[in-house]
Amino acid sequence: MFNLTPEQIIDNNAEHTTREIHHQPVVWQELMKDFLEQQATYKEFLASIYNKHDHVRIILTGAGTSAFVGDTLVPELYRHNRKNVQFESIPTTDIVSNPTAYLYKDTPTILVSFARSGNSPESVATVSLGQQIVKDFYQVVITCNKDGQLAKNIQGDANCMTLLMPEKSNDQSLAMTSSFTSMIIAAYALFTEEVFTPAVAQQVIDCAQTLIDKLGDSVDAVLGFEFERIVYLGSGPLAQLSHEAALKMLELSGGQVVAIHESSLGFRHGPKSILNDKSVVALFMSQNPYTRKYDLDILRELAAAKSGMKIVALTEKKDEEVEKLADWVVTVNAGTETLGNDFNLAVLYVIFAQALALKKSIKLGITPDNPSPDGAISRVVKGVTIYDYPN
Repeated sequence: MFNLTPEQIIDNNAEHTTREIHHQPVVWQELMKDFLEQQATYKEFLASIYNKHDHVRIILTGAGTSAFVGDTLVPELYRHNRKNVQFESIPTTDIVSNPTAYLYKDTPTILVSFARSGNSPESVATVSLGQQIVKDFYQVVITCNKDGQLAKNIQGDANCMTLLMPEKSNDQSLAMTSSFTSMIIAAYALFTEEVFTPAVAQQVIDCAQTLIDKLGDSVDAVLGFEFERIVYLGSGPLAQLSHEAALKMLELSGGQVVAIHESSLGFRHGPKSILNDKSVVALFMSQNPYTRKYDLDILRELAAAKSGMKIVALTEKKDEEVEKLADWVVTVNAGTETLGNDFNLAVLYVIFAQALALKKSIKLGITPDNPSPDGAISRVVKGVTIYDYPN
């Protein structure tokens, strides 16, 4: 897997992380099978809420990686939904400390909770606050753990619905990988109509399997450069995805690699000062012809710089100009049909970021399954005090 032998994987305490990145296409296949079997029930639940209210607010929420699911989704969901629905992405970590800034009593609200474990204290507290503050309050829990507190708390509640991800998506590694992609695919399929069809889903799954099979060589080529900093860039939803990509490197390197994220246009406004001769810039390139112009502009600018840094460009298909400008190019679609939008690219691009972080962690002598042995960070966040909110 990713040019790692079974012995290397075991010796470096990387069994969970490696397997969880590698088996994502298989997990997505199971996810889509289960989703399609229950799709009518899910859509009827949403329709009953939409038809009951003139306006419905949908808050996508979670903490850390789970919050980035919503961040990445919102730009795409806006494009595909009805006029009386408003999507927002707000982390539980913001809601808990400032509930009335984000929860409105008289606005019908569906809280969509993304959760690997379903036990994060902020996630449980956010639900409690929603129930306390919002008059017409509904829940959709998208989780990888049927035994988590979020899933248990809504059993038997007609105003709530659970989408349970395949058991294999409940990552045992500290860093979320297959849980992230499974939840983002499930939510996209749930909230879009005739967009993520079975045929499109199969196309993405096939591309993911092909990518995973060949990715080891690309990752090893990048790792031949001894970088200490990495910047992930993109536009639109891919700019939001870059946040998750950067977090994977930060987590799995135990903080030894400085990892930041920005939009392709926003990078010039200060963050570009991070670049030096120990830096890599990873650019998530859009397939949208208009948006791609801005990605190409920053690629040209970076290629002309004399800082000594390196560039890896991720793109859907081969592009001669991109290959001339970037030090390494990773293409994610080996098929003949285009993937159609940047969401489909996002779930493929993030696999590269996961695999690069995994192998950088091993190269640094860190154990990917537990890159924080001192307990500075943990699989389920601990040490959070939740205070009672006054009525």
